[in-house]
Amino acid sequence: MDSIDVAAAQDHWIHHPEGRLFCRSWGPTVATAATSLASPVVLFHDSLGCVDLWRGFPRRLAEASGRRVIAYDRLGFGRSDPRRRRPSLDFVAEEAIRFFPQLRQQLGLTRFVAMGHSVGGGMAIHCAALFADGCDALVTESAQVFAEDQTLASIREARAQFQDPEQVLRLAKYHGAKAEWVLDAWTENWLDPDFARWNLRDVLPRVACPVLALHGQHDEYGSLLHPTLIGERVAGPSRVAILPDTGHVPHREREESVLQLLREFLAAA
Repeated sequence: MDSIDVAAAQDHWIHHPEGRLFCRSWGPTVATAATSLASPVVLFHDSLGCVDLWRGFPRRLAEASGRRVIAYDRLGFGRSDPRRRRPSLDFVAEEAIRFFPQLRQQLGLTRFVAMGHSVGGGMAIHCAALFADGCDALVTESAQVFAEDQTLASIREARAQFQDPEQVLRLAKYHGAKAEWVLDAWTENWLDPDFARWNLRDVLPRVACPVLALHGQHDEYGSLLHPTLIGERVAGPSRVAILPDTGHVPHREREESVLQLLREFLAAA
């Protein structure tokens, strides 16, 4: 399939009782019968992420797939409104239960494809399970499905690195005054002893749509057990793709390979 011309990005504000969510979408310049019928791809960002940190990937995904691509900042992240308190330890499920329905309703997403990076992959899994009647496909990228020792060790190491004020300043370029909150929401929730029990064991079997689980061979935040479990435990047809010589961010490290995999998967789905 040839690449599709994509119009200038459109910005949206999603209104939620707890604050506004910033959202951006990319879509074909001219809608055809095929592009009009294709369900949009909704991107769920990682623990320190936001719309801007997806960089050029959403536009290139829209070009490659011919689909509308939507990315949003979770409450407290990026350009979205701040949060007063840290999310609860059930924050992965809560994104699907409390926030995604508002985005879906206000953007008129009758049907959608969920794609999530890192912890966003867990949120995308929850959305695919909770809204099985509307989710046409699921893509996980470097997703975690339980609190693995390797994941927690890497988070501890990252927390130590963020003792350097320069690291926090870099984070503030994307999150502004919310940077410290963003960092705490990641490290303190994941490293809370009670979070050790978190897993998606009971959620994965409720995912009935086609699934593509992407993972870097050398992902420092999760072993290959995660994509393996996703592929084995979902109810729908699944494919696990391990990218060689790749770490935690395949869409940045191996963009062309990831886009090709997504193009083929979404065309079949």
